[in-house]
Amino acid sequence: MTKTSTLGSFMLGDRHVSRMGYGAMQLAGPGVFGPPKDRDTAIAVLREAVASGVNHIDTSDFYGPHVTNQLIREALHPYRYDLTIVTKVGAVRGSDASWNPAQSPAELIAAVHDNLRNLHVDVLDVVNLRTMGDHSGPAEGSIAEQFTVLAQLQQQGLVRHLGLSNVTAAQIKEAQSIAPVVCVQNMFNVMHRHDGPLVDALAQQGIAYVPFFPLGGFTPLQSATLSEVASSLDATPMQVALAWLLQRSPNILLIPGTSSLKHLRENLAAGSLALPADVLEQLDGTI
Repeated sequence: MTKTSTLGSFMLGDRHVSRMGYGAMQLAGPGVFGPPKDRDTAIAVLREAVASGVNHIDTSDFYGPHVTNQLIREALHPYRYDLTIVTKVGAVRGSDASWNPAQSPAELIAAVHDNLRNLHVDVLDVVNLRTMGDHSGPAEGSIAEQFTVLAQLQQQGLVRHLGLSNVTAAQIKEAQSIAPVVCVQNMFNVMHRHDGPLVDALAQQGIAYVPFFPLGGFTPLQSATLSEVASSLDATPMQVALAWLLQRSPNILLIPGTSSLKHLRENLAAGSLALPADVLEQLDGTI
């Protein structure tokens, strides 16, 4: 593996965070529902992530539900002064593990208070409004009512910073007319680059872009190319996908998730994987 640091840090709200973070979603049970299959390992993953320099954790109280936030609290509370925990609201889980919209003012307020209670904090570092949309991307439409509710909670001192998840450029602009936006979470990876112009536009504004689904939705040909590249670099396909994102733009913050200590270490190692120009060209050729 060619090792040259591509990490560094970027501003998330008023804090510098390492560009390699951790996503807690996979700590919950199958389908992000119920308790983890191995609670002790889940706790160990969280503690090792922070001990390894991760200071940006992504979570939500609808993971589980409540499970990941409670695990974070058990593993890491009292939290390090430099740890930034980003959560999201806008959905609830049904008793059948379904994902259901929860976008009314009352539901958003309740979700913020659930996060405060389960994380055991007086103020949330960052809260993202998650629009539901579908697997192909965000749905159009106004988010002014929902984002205004979160802005009011911010004014009350319950939230430091606000972000957005699964949104369009128009929705970001609308939200910015209500309150500052410090981060945007959308689907973006080496093979799905529709958000490329948005990544660049946010970089110019100093706003973090946090891609979800960094390795998924690829065609067999694309997956084969990624595996071939990884083999040539003595790396895993996931490491190559993460390294590409780090080299794509300095405002990209990564939150790969895992419930495995082995995979956590592999993901963190991607921060020192430099992709040569010819490899970038080869990956670009698969689009």
